[in-house]
Amino acid sequence: MRIAHHTITWGGVVGHPAGVTSVKDLYYLSNGSIVDAVREIGAAGYEGTEVFDGNLAAIADDPQPFLDALASAGVELVSVYSGANFVYADALPDEMARLRRACELARQFGASRLVVGGGARRAEGTPDEDYDRLGAALDRVCDLAAEHGLEASYHPHLSTIVESPAELERLMAVTRIGFCPDTAHLAAGGGDPATLIRRYPERLAHVHLKDIDLATGTFLPLGQGDLDLDDVVRAVVETGYDSWLVVELDSTDGAPRDAAAVSHAHLTELLSRLPA
Repeated sequence: MRIAHHTITWGGVVGHPAGVTSVKDLYYLSNGSIVDAVREIGAAGYEGTEVFDGNLAAIADDPQPFLDALASAGVELVSVYSGANFVYADALPDEMARLRRACELARQFGASRLVVGGGARRAEGTPDEDYDRLGAALDRVCDLAAEHGLEASYHPHLSTIVESPAELERLMAVTRIGFCPDTAHLAAGGGDPATLIRRYPERLAHVHLKDIDLATGTFLPLGQGDLDLDDVVRAVVETGYDSWLVVELDSTDGAPRDAAAVSHAHLTELLSRLPA
């Protein structure tokens, strides 16, 4: 098992403002420097990182400083995160064009995985057909990722139509995309992360770890919230998955490097308890 950390903690997440009027330009972005983030991620002991597609798009014409930072920190770019609404037929071609660009960026910078979230909740409610629309779109994401030598996975997320265990079950039945559990989002959606990982062992393709205070909904470094992360790690191992575990903490009250160190120490301790 290898440990990575998302750059999101260094600046939090926003969307590109051009996306308000142009769906094809609606990239995810973290506000902070991904060069500084990678240096601190490596210093905290992590071997890998995950980055938003928008941060790579912003440096695509001058990639060398980021590539140099990865090399000097001894950190591998594991995955690129993107997302879309997926349920609006008129917008879908532009969303898929942006996801194609995300795949191109992932390959340019050496990543091997594409992680996507999404599935918009409509103002008037969610029709049953939206799960079929989302499932079909995610199958297209799988094909698009494969064209670029990438493995695709889906990340259930609060505010989408895949929050609860029942909603996740509806989606998994109508798509073949891999499963990227996010422990805090699954718990906030009413599920038990370890149980859901065990429910879809053959679909597990990527893992996002963060802790949560369930009373307030605050995301926290690993070991500082309410989740049974020991059971989560055991569940991951039981599936046969032996690859990247990505810490993905949206924000922190203190310095990102300190939160990253806390999570690294806790996760390393959990992994040390596993049978050889």
